[in-house]
Amino acid sequence: MSEAIEGAVLVVNAGSSSLKYQVLDPKTEEVIADGLAERIGEEASSIKHWYRGTEVRRELPLPDHEAAIAMVVDLFAEDGVDVAESGLAAVGHRVVHGGRSFFEPTLITERVRSEIERISSLAPLHNPANLTGIDAVTALLPDVPAVAVFDTAFFSHLPDESAHYALDADIATKYAIRRYGFHGTSHEYVSQRAAEFLARASSDVNQIVLHLGNGASASAVRGGVPIDTTMGMTPLEGLVMGTRTGDIDAGIVFHLARVADMSIEDIDVLFNKKSGLKGLCGENDFRAILERVEAGDDAAAKAYLVYLHRLRRYIGAYMIELGRVDAIVFTAGVGENAAPVRADSLAGLDRYGVVIDPERNAVRSDEPRLISTDDSPVAVLVVPTNEELAIARAAVTVTS
Repeated sequence: MSEAIEGAVLVVNAGSSSLKYQVLDPKTEEVIADGLAERIGEEASSIKHWYRGTEVRRELPLPDHEAAIAMVVDLFAEDGVDVAESGLAAVGHRVVHGGRSFFEPTLITERVRSEIERISSLAPLHNPANLTGIDAVTALLPDVPAVAVFDTAFFSHLPDESAHYALDADIATKYAIRRYGFHGTSHEYVSQRAAEFLARASSDVNQIVLHLGNGASASAVRGGVPIDTTMGMTPLEGLVMGTRTGDIDAGIVFHLARVADMSIEDIDVLFNKKSGLKGLCGENDFRAILERVEAGDDAAAKAYLVYLHRLRRYIGAYMIELGRVDAIVFTAGVGENAAPVRADSLAGLDRYGVVIDPERNAVRSDEPRLISTDDSPVAVLVVPTNEELAIARAAVTVTS
């Protein structure tokens, strides 16, 4: 047995043409290995593998996810680690949609796998890819317990008023149409870390969590329990995102079908992959957008203002919904690194007890930090998310 990763958890996040993985110790939080396989199924596949300070990159054909996992195992072997005999405590798989079937981390059995497949119609862009990763890892590591951790779990008990659409009740029930919420692993982890940072119990903190990345979502968390979130039945609803529309008038679907003769598939691709910031200005890298705004680019400036308008609207709505706000917390790639977004999204809220300190906001750090003034009634925090650690900890709770 290899002591190098004994007791650690392999966390897997499989996309349609990618495989992101990490090996970490859920107790010490040490990251032992990290990697990403990209363009799986294409001619120019590649894999990046980091192990205890040493990184290798390979350009090679990876026809499918099982081939990608096999290469990961081979790369570990080059590091002197036999993954199958290493004493891994578990494999934690990120699964986007749990529907109404899964509310907590779940040991993957054949029945569980079948149910994840059955509800894949709720997340056709994500769950099938997640299942591909589950199957590939299971084929090569059949004796390591596998656990599914669902993005929707944290929001599985939203109150009725925020969970339900004003749709025919029979149709909604028959086709499982309701608001599920996503990025739940991140929102749960960050809200708990924020309470810890404030030296308060989660049950005593009302907070707005802003997970701002290429995919973006916000949540209102009262006493550790989410009462609302921006994403709905799918990850398309809510904030303006890198390539997704966020909230949009459903009538636009009918209009495009009638006037532009677009198919449902065409509109799906348009809304999910060709809209959002990219649709507005041709760019979804926030660093590039901010550079263009600074340079006076009109399209980038409009995209930025549309993005901020939607974000501020939800911040305001959640302040009213919560009644008392103790903290506003920024996380994920944009939230953690884009100081202008943090400042602009909360500008003018001094009268509501939200006062950012410009010098604190300008500091870059990988640690949780306060960016509001000492006398701001509402604490404004930046808390780096760590979904891999959250998944690893969840997997261990199921298998130990």
